[in-house]
Order: sequence, then C-alpha cells, then structure tokens
Amino acid sequence: MRVFLLFQDRDFTPSGKRSSLVDDLVKDLELEVLLRAMACGDEHLFKVAKEVLLAGLDDPETILYRQDILRDCLKHVSLVRRMYDISVQAIEAKRKASFAGIFSRYPSSILAGAVRILQPLVDMLEDLRHIADEYVHEFESKGFTRFCTMLQSELPDTYLAAVRECLHDLEFTKGVLISAELQHGCVGNNYLLRKPPAKKGWISRMWQKRLPGYSFSVDPRDEGGARALSELKDRGVNSAANALAQSVDHVVHFFETLHQELAFYLGCLNLYEQLSALGEPVCFPLPFPPHERKHFVRGLYDPCLALTIQRKVVGNDIYADGKDLVIITGANQGGKSTFLRSIGIAQLAMQCGMFVPAEVFQANICRGIFTHFRRKEDVTLRSGKLDEELKRMSDIVDEVVPNSLILCNESFESTNEREGSEIARNILDAFLERRIKVFFVTHHYELAHSFYIQRKNNVHFLRAERKSNGERTFKVIEGEPLRTSYGEDLYQKIFKDSETPVPKVEGVPREQVAHTAP
Repeated sequence: MRVFLLFQDRDFTPSGKRSSLVDDLVKDLELEVLLRAMACGDEHLFKVAKEVLLAGLDDPETILYRQDILRDCLKHVSLVRRMYDISVQAIEAKRKASFAGIFSRYPSSILAGAVRILQPLVDMLEDLRHIADEYVHEFESKGFTRFCTMLQSELPDTYLAAVRECLHDLEFTKGVLISAELQHGCVGNNYLLRKPPAKKGWISRMWQKRLPGYSFSVDPRDEGGARALSELKDRGVNSAANALAQSVDHVVHFFETLHQELAFYLGCLNLYEQLSALGEPVCFPLPFPPHERKHFVRGLYDPCLALTIQRKVVGNDIYADGKDLVIITGANQGGKSTFLRSIGIAQLAMQCGMFVPAEVFQANICRGIFTHFRRKEDVTLRSGKLDEELKRMSDIVDEVVPNSLILCNESFESTNEREGSEIARNILDAFLERRIKVFFVTHHYELAHSFYIQRKNNVHFLRAERKSNGERTFKVIEGEPLRTSYGEDLYQKIFKDSETPVPKVEGVPREQVAHTAP
C-alpha cells in the first residue's frame, strides 16, 4: 500500500542538509510567519510545511496534481482532519512498540510485540477503508481517488477478518504447536510453526480415534527444562516473527507516510482559514515550463504582512510576460520590499503545489529561488558591508542555474552610487546572459536609468506609487525610474514639528540628503 498524495509515483522523502542560502531565503522572505500560521502550534506540521515549501517542484504536472488534491481537501476539511487523526493514533501505537517487545532479540517476544501492535493498526486500516467506501465518489482529484480505490482493493472485509483471525491464533492462548524433523542423534531440524487444528464439538471428540504418541511435562521448578522449551519455541516461531515484524514495518511506514503527506495539506487548510478570516483572496496558480518567461499577477500581496498586522493589505498587479529582469524603483517606504517578498512567497507557494496569495497568478517555474537582501552592519567589524554583500552574491553565483529566480533588495547600496551601479550592472548582465530571472529593487538611479535607455524587450520597470501630496499608496505600478526616492517626505514626516529645514549640501540634491539624514 502506498499513499502517493504528494507525488504520483513515489512517497515524499525529506531532503538532507540544505544550503545556507536556504536560511537566507527563509529570513529574507519572513517565512517563519507563514510556517507558524500553517502549523498552528504543531511542530510536526511546521517541519513538514517547511520541507515541502522549500523543496520546490519543477514539473507543472505534479504541481497541478497537488493542486487538485488540495481542492478536495478544501471541500472536505473535516474528513482530511479525521484521516490525519487516524495516522496520529497509528504513530502513537508505533511509539509504544518499545514497550511491546518488538525490539527484543528473542523471536517469541518479537512475535508477541508485533501482534499487539498490529491489532490496533488493523482497526485503523479498517477505519480508513470505511472512509474510502463512503467518500470515494465525492473526491475529484486523481490522488485521492487512487488512494481510496487502493484501500478498497487491498483491504476488503474478508482480508481484514483473516488477518484478525491470524493475529488471534498467534497469541497462542492454548500453547504453541511446532513440528520438527529428527536428524542423526535425535537432533531437531526444520522447526515449523503449525496452525492449531480446528476446534471440534464434544460429540466429534468423543468418537475421534486417538493417535499414538508420546508426551512429557516439565516440572514447574525445572529451570533448565523451561529454558530448553523456550529455546525450542523461539526456533519454531522465528520465521513467523520475522514475517510479522516486516508486516509491522510496512503498515507503520504507510501510516507515517500518510501522517507526513497529510500534514502538508492540513497546514494549507490552517493557512487558508486564517487568510479567509482576514478577507484576503487566494487562487490556484497556473504554472508554465521553466524556459518560458511568464509573470501575470493580479491582487498579489504579502501574506506574512497580513498575518502579522491582522488586517487586509494592499495587493499589486504586474504584467511581465517575456521579461528576464524587473527593476523596481520609487519612493522610500512605498512598499517595494514588501512587493519583492510577495513575489518570492508566491513563487514558492506555486512550486510546492499550494494556493497563492493573489487573485490571479501565472508564472513560469524556476529551477531555484535565491534572495540577496540588504543586511545590517557587521557588529564584529570583521568585514565591511560591501565585502559581505559581494560574498553572499558569490555564494549565489556558485549555486544558481539557468531559469532560476533571484530577488535583490537594495543590493550594493552600501557604497557610492557610481561604484554600486557598476557592480550591479555587470552582475545583472551576466545573469541575463545565462537566462536567469531577476527582480531588482534599487535606489541607484544611474543603474536603473542605464537599463531604461537601452530599451531592451526583456527588461521591465516598476515604481512605487506616490501621490502629489507625498502619500504612499503601497502600490507598485509600471513606470520609468526617477532621480529621487522622495526621502524629503520622510524627513518632513519625522521632523514635522521641528522648524529645522532640510540641510543643503553643495552638489547634492536636497531629497538625497533627506534620504540619508534620518
């Protein structure tokens, strides 16, 4: 029996040690907020959600396969939780295995422990089969339909009854029947566990002809004889103990896999309930192959921000089909970083097969997702900020492949504009040459303008919207780069009660002074 609720042809296996760049991705996109919302305090849900979210798919067919299963989960929430609870009970039975003797080195103890574990697991398998019988026609996804059909075909009532009867016999309530062959010197060989004869009525037993045989009894005080009988019993039940222990491993593995794969969908349900309570929309995205350049978005928002402030946030639209580079400029505190995070979270959500925090989302799959966000000053003073930025970018270059996605937030702004623009321009040119998709937030006008005047068809320009009175709408709209980031707005907002004007510096625009003054 196989679960196959995350993949069509295999079980989900958690990956091993990940790159340190994954930690940067989690930190820069503030994924801890999203994962905690999915977990609702359950560490197992948190762990599985993180594993699945970061193990992105590059196959549109598998993404759509998971989306269909998630749609079924949204229609049958209580049923999915019920199935998950059954898997939890099975895991608890497995946890008690150490007290049941299954890990003993004696075959008779292994057999007895396996029997005690399998008896409740058979009941849980029957519960799952009853769910399959009742709801198989209500599921629409290929994954759940296959799962229910598998339970029906593999676990009919006749089979479960035979298993229970076999487990009852293996309890040996009336002793153990073992056969053996005698070799030279009356040495026993080929010990086999035998099924006890069927119980007959008293009339049949009265007229039954007794076969000649020999028997003996071991005195209760004969420790050596008891030990010898125990060794004979272990020889006889050894094969049965091995077979039943393997059956326990198979059934427990089935429930552990079900527990893990349903945990992802349960986390999605938890997140959906919280976003719906805030009035935020979600949609099932349409994935495109990695080599295409597709990015059509309507109403995209940062779910981590919404979950943090517990209210609906501003969504954004973007049409960037055929674009390899999207440069985002505009007013300070205008929502550029939030927009960049929403792009990254939506891409991760799409590629793990869940819904996306947007009204509409269509994008190509990316082979890898990387972030290069601005960091605080190194308090140890081991290296300057520019050195630290270059090192992190070098680490990304070592791992990036064509058709990856890189999200840069104010990269190389720790140095002057001319030097920072030159560094960024050379790196971006190399990325474009390697067909790497980049979203780049910058305040360097020289950098943004140099790409704008080239009028390349694969470069798109967005700008954080600002009204004429200085108000930020937190919308990101299409627009050419501007020389100013309107830092003077922030200066006046912070020092609005002060009569101190924005200082003038020879050769430096006033708004640029205001940008750095606070």
